[in-house]
Amino acid sequence: MTTELRRLRNYIDGEFQDAADGRTTEVVNPVTGEAYATAPLSGAADVDAAMAAAEAAFPAWRDVVPAERQKLLLKIADAFEERAEELIAAESENTGKPLGLTRTEEIPPMVDQIRFFAGAARMLEGRSAGEYMEGLTSFIRREPIGVCAQVAPWNYPMMMGVWKFAPALAAGNTVVLKPSDTTPASTVLMAEIIGGVLADLGHPKGVFNVVCGDRDTGRRMVEHPVPAMVSITGSVRAGMQVAESASKDVKRVHLELGGKAPVVVFEDTDMAKAVEDISTAGFFNAGQDCTAATRVLVHESIHDEFVAALAKAAAEIKTGAPDDEDVLYGPLNNANQLAQVSGFIDRLPAHAKVETGGQRVGDKGYFYAPTVVSGLKQDDEIIQNEVFGPVITVQSFTDEEQAINYANGVEYALASSVWTKDHARAMRLSKALEFGCVWINTHIPLVAEMPHGGFKKSGYGKDLSAYGFDDYTRVKHVMTSLDG
Repeated sequence: MTTELRRLRNYIDGEFQDAADGRTTEVVNPVTGEAYATAPLSGAADVDAAMAAAEAAFPAWRDVVPAERQKLLLKIADAFEERAEELIAAESENTGKPLGLTRTEEIPPMVDQIRFFAGAARMLEGRSAGEYMEGLTSFIRREPIGVCAQVAPWNYPMMMGVWKFAPALAAGNTVVLKPSDTTPASTVLMAEIIGGVLADLGHPKGVFNVVCGDRDTGRRMVEHPVPAMVSITGSVRAGMQVAESASKDVKRVHLELGGKAPVVVFEDTDMAKAVEDISTAGFFNAGQDCTAATRVLVHESIHDEFVAALAKAAAEIKTGAPDDEDVLYGPLNNANQLAQVSGFIDRLPAHAKVETGGQRVGDKGYFYAPTVVSGLKQDDEIIQNEVFGPVITVQSFTDEEQAINYANGVEYALASSVWTKDHARAMRLSKALEFGCVWINTHIPLVAEMPHGGFKKSGYGKDLSAYGFDDYTRVKHVMTSLDG
């Protein structure tokens, strides 16, 4: 007997809709490897409709006073809390994430981040007005940009959706958000919640829209003439394509494109704490995190001891089904990602050593064992490229200079960490490391008040913080004559 698949739908101008041409794509539960839903495979007509709705809603939403935008976001945050269990269930079914960790590690930060941007809506700061030329007064207007086309990734569908829509709406923009084709379920549920709050407060229906689809759908959004800004979290390749496409009509672009975070461990560190924290930060969410602690650099004097301890800790970490309270992480997101992670291990050079793991777990779903690889060189593929899986690599360094060279010697520049009891050394490294974030004796915590974003091929623009809010505004100079 065939089980009927759940039907997910686009959310455009306050209504749930199928793709105009009826096309769909299957949504797979990565725990089982089996489809459980269908989602629209949106085409040009659907993107046109969503952009038209957002464009029509923009003038009224732009003119809503900041206090009312704050009220909307606060009510959205409250609604997310009230319907947290539904969001957790949707996210877990779509990604395979552990239910308990999704409840404690994702819902509270998401709600907090929405509330932060609710406050930011009322903090449109600019330089004070003044006379910088005799007889003339200048002042600054900080305004919303317009319609924002936003593309979220599959590793954190809910949270990355929040990072995109919350600052955009707070600043007075309207939104067309596209989730990944493998993880639309929680985003569609968020649309239902946000749409309900918009309706309750009497705001235009087209302020927030969700369009499901594949890469072609995303490409149509980026190329569409309506959006004034495009924001994407994804691969370097995708970001480069977006930047190239957006340049043709000079759209503003916001890119967060991945990382290869160095974790620099010196000989004076508290090894037990470092091993425990690094293993958690490396394997959390199956290593599917742009900031994951997956590239460890260890001083040669403690290298062997550290590798042994890290391998032991990794071997004790459990992956499994979402309802198992003992698991740290669930499956990889999709079959392609399983193949990618497996491929990195299969192609390891002869000088590399798999200390633990290195294989798929089970014959159903996309589970992969926590893996530690040592004996690597700086130019090895697995050091230079993002694995995006539960794989931690370990290299040895001789001194501070070599540690810095190794750490900076990749094309990514999103996040990093330094582990030492030497304050002066930590300060030197925090200056020398070319990454958007440097943690000291910790790795992976984020707060709404501080910016998240990288350099080099990790992209540009900031998420979270007042800097992230500013990215969704434009600055206008107004000058007036004092003589009438």
